[in-house]
Formats: sequence, C-alpha cells, structure tokens
Amino acid sequence: MTATTDSPRQRLRDTIVDAARARTIAAGWDAVRMGGVATTAGVSRQTVYNEFGSKAGLAEALARREVDRFVGDVRAALLAHGSDVRTGAYAAIAHTLATAADNPLVKAILTSARGGSDELLPYLTTRAEVVLTEASGALIEWAGDHLPGADQAALAFAADTIVRLVVSHIVLPRSPIDQTATALADLALRLFSAAIRPTP
Repeated sequence: MTATTDSPRQRLRDTIVDAARARTIAAGWDAVRMGGVATTAGVSRQTVYNEFGSKAGLAEALARREVDRFVGDVRAALLAHGSDVRTGAYAAIAHTLATAADNPLVKAILTSARGGSDELLPYLTTRAEVVLTEASGALIEWAGDHLPGADQAALAFAADTIVRLVVSHIVLPRSPIDQTATALADLALRLFSAAIRPTP
C-alpha cells in the first residue's frame, strides 16, 4: 500500500531525504554515510536502511525529489506573474540560474555535469532529459495560455531554445544572474511574440 503524502511514514521518509540532501550539499555525495544521515534525521541507522534499502535507494529518492521540487518552483515562478510574459520569464529564468548556482544537485541534474560523484551522478543525469522536457513543457503551456492564437510549433521551438540557453549559462556563466536573466527574458518575449500568427 502506498503511503499518503501526509502519512507518518511519508513524513519520516521526507525527513531522511532532507537530511541526505543537506549532507550532500555540505560535503558531497561521496562523503555521505547512512549513519550520518540517520544522525541528522534523528533516527536510527537501521530505520534509514528499512526505508530505502541501500545508499543507492536513498540516492534515487533524493534525485527524484530534487527534480519534482525544481520543476514545481519553475511553474510557480511562471504563474506568479499572470499575463506579464516578460516578467514571468524573468522570474523563472532568474530562479533557475540562482538555484543552479547554490545547489550542486540541481546543477548536476540540469547540465549532466561530469564533475560530481560517479555514484550519485547516474541518478541525477538520467533525469536531465526529463526535467528539461518538463521545464520546456511548462513554458509552452504558460506562454500558450497568455498568447492565444500562437503557433504551437513555434512556441515549442521558442521554449526549447530558452531552456537550452539557460542551461548553457549555468554551465558557463559569463555575467551576473540578474543581467543574464534580463537578457534571456527579453529574448523569450521576442521569441514567444514571434510565434503569434498574424491576423488575416
């Protein structure tokens, strides 16, 4: 039987994953030990093994949670600005750049970077295509809601282009986040506006 979101077991699992996330960001996945995660979470080492089976099982849960959280935050940033396409794009892009700068797990997911732990990397990079596809999908859905009559193929191209450019700036940042987000938001507005079919 699957645990519900607010069940005691789910809260326990969330607490353990939170502890694993904190220790990974602080010291890297290679330095994470199940006993250390247990101490941070305030549970026994055996409890961690009972819930996740192994360090690999914990890595799987951690990677899946990071993806879900990141995509949810991108959607929220887009939706928070209603029909203001440029401001919504800026908020989502700035959030993504800032999150990747501060969180090596998210950066690894978005870029499939090879600089991190070989053990954790597969759990992150196998989700790179998924998270990029979902981020593009969120952009397409949001832009489509606010640009009625836009060509869907053109919207899809615009969204994919913006997502790829954001990732390229995560890999090789050249300017402060605000400056990069401003330039990419301006570009996003132009690309999305170009997708609007001319009125006959």
